[in-house]
Amino acid sequence: MSVRLKLTLSYAGFLMVAGALLLAAVWVFLLRYVPDRAMLINPDDTPTHGVFPIRSGLLNVFAPRAAAVMVFLLLFGLVGGWILAGHMLAPLTRITHATRMATNGSLSHRIRLPGSKDEFRELADAFDVMLARLEAHDAEQQRFAANASHELRTPLAISKALLDVARTDPNLDTGELVDRLHAVNTRAIDLTEALLLLSRADRRSFTREHIDLSLMAEEATETLLPLAEEHGVTLETSGDIAPTNGSQALLLQLTTNLVQNAIVHNLPDHGSVWVHTSVRPKTVVLTVENTGEQLSPQLVSTFTEPFQRGTERIHTAQTGVGLGLAIVKTITQAHDGTLTLTPRSAGGLRITVELPATSP
Repeated sequence: MSVRLKLTLSYAGFLMVAGALLLAAVWVFLLRYVPDRAMLINPDDTPTHGVFPIRSGLLNVFAPRAAAVMVFLLLFGLVGGWILAGHMLAPLTRITHATRMATNGSLSHRIRLPGSKDEFRELADAFDVMLARLEAHDAEQQRFAANASHELRTPLAISKALLDVARTDPNLDTGELVDRLHAVNTRAIDLTEALLLLSRADRRSFTREHIDLSLMAEEATETLLPLAEEHGVTLETSGDIAPTNGSQALLLQLTTNLVQNAIVHNLPDHGSVWVHTSVRPKTVVLTVENTGEQLSPQLVSTFTEPFQRGTERIHTAQTGVGLGLAIVKTITQAHDGTLTLTPRSAGGLRITVELPATSP
């Protein structure tokens, strides 16, 4: 049976039970006190005149009408219950229709259920939010797949071109060819490893353990100190102990990516990078700031998208594979944290990672 039919039968059954209880109450509190034999009353002693009705007479009159009332309640319950159940279940029909459309691949449809804020409205609003997130995630995955295919195709095309040139030119310097092939192959390997890391973080397939973000910051800055010296960038690390739970490898990768981006995308000379950790009532915060060119909020909002490298898509030895901040965003979300990118008024960028705090 459908839910509508079940509700209809429930309404009709409830009315029948209520009618039966009402008739029972009439019997218990009224008819049982009527005498079952005729009684003559002296008209001079009481205000009533004539003969009292006996119980059997009242039952003969009452029973057919009671049966008619029960039949009416049954019909009224079935018809009214069917209409009422249909009205109550109408929002559920719209939600079911939207679910079927989403199953068929249409994620742009929204229920937008009108009316008061009841349970069906809350369900419809939650479903609309889910559809919006799924649509955004699907569009992001499609862009990511297209960009990843393009990025992976580039080193393969370069390798093929180098090999074709080497095959047609016997006098080509093999040492230079090997160096160029090695650089292209290294880039392809770095890109593949970054894609695997991104996928692993997105699936949350890691073991959580007690982590101190301040130690991650110190380790990342020590590792990247030679890179900072090469670029003429000053590194400063400060802050408090910042305990949280998560993957040590992923959080170290997050910190390293942030510090490396801050070093590479900096002023040509005499730049600075500040790494700071702090503790809030329920969260721990990792902040990485750097000097650099003036950035607009619109441009900064695109930095966490895959394969975005600042103001333009360029390929140099310093730009990486374009997945640094995308990996940071995915790792942050996998640890139930928030990532905030804000352009500095003096130039450069301030990146804040906020993660749930744990007891030290």
